[in-house]
Amino acid sequence: MDHSADAQRTDLMTITRYVLNEQSKHPESRGDFTILLNHIVLGCKFVCSAVNKAGLAKLIGLAGETNVQGEEQKKLDVLSNEVFIKALISSGRTSVLVSEEDEDAIFVEPSKRGKYCVVFDPLDGSSNIDCGVSIGTIFGIYALKDAHEPTIEDVLQPGTNMVAAGYCMYGSSCTLVLTTGSGVRGFTLDPSLGEFILTHPDIKIPKKGRIYSVNEGNAQNWDGPTATYVENCKFPKDGSSPKSLRYIGSMVADVHRTLLYGGIFLYPADKKSPNGKLRVLYEVFPMSFLMEQAGGQAFTGKQRALDLVPKKLHERSPVFLGSYDDVEEIKALYAAENKNE
Repeated sequence: MDHSADAQRTDLMTITRYVLNEQSKHPESRGDFTILLNHIVLGCKFVCSAVNKAGLAKLIGLAGETNVQGEEQKKLDVLSNEVFIKALISSGRTSVLVSEEDEDAIFVEPSKRGKYCVVFDPLDGSSNIDCGVSIGTIFGIYALKDAHEPTIEDVLQPGTNMVAAGYCMYGSSCTLVLTTGSGVRGFTLDPSLGEFILTHPDIKIPKKGRIYSVNEGNAQNWDGPTATYVENCKFPKDGSSPKSLRYIGSMVADVHRTLLYGGIFLYPADKKSPNGKLRVLYEVFPMSFLMEQAGGQAFTGKQRALDLVPKKLHERSPVFLGSYDDVEEIKALYAAENKNE
């Protein structure tokens, strides 16, 4: 047994150590954010473990209830939702929680309240569990401006007000990607230590990518700019090579690949879903925040995604996010169409 190699492993940058290091840069900080993040990390570890043994534990399959989006709930969705709600409330640092699984916001009882609001999708892509495709948890964090009785308005804020966002992907490895507004870091769970280790210290998306990611089954219902953009990906007019299509159908997995390899992820509005399908608060905002922090862009077809001001908790929006230059192309197509109208 190589003890010297084992000794080296204690010098790893764990997520706890990273967050504490960041906290030390802010002398005024009281550690509330660090505690909140630790509880989110614990929730991610728990769900990762549950996802890995889902088939064995008979957790796969419908729980017999339908969530507010009209999707039949899987047992793992229900479990993940409970895990995160309990973890967030027990941190004592949250006031308002918004989950994809619950119609109404959860207001934490006064004795356990803190200054943060968390919006999250506890298990995104859960329809893919049965076939072993990567799924994940997405979260965004807002801070209360001042001490007051929390209201729904505390979470109905533009994405530009988010103080942190991230996702945890449960796939071939368990990866947590996080931004606190100064770049993007990636951590990978070391199962032997039970710790998330910093493996991607500064994720930067390539300025232009060679992959596009979209559900082409909806093509007949797309608007002009989306149809033109995808056509240009397949049949470039400038003589360049066509882009490759990669679409998993699990947002966390598709965005993770886009972040690391570059390219563009599209979930446009169409005739069937005129407002798009992805939810603003806990899908569009966190992923757009991460994308911008990594040097990319996120656009709704009308404006910068983070500038949206949601009016409802489960509001939806189209989104185009990814490499800076690729998103510029789709923005130019929408601008041209608006000019012609």
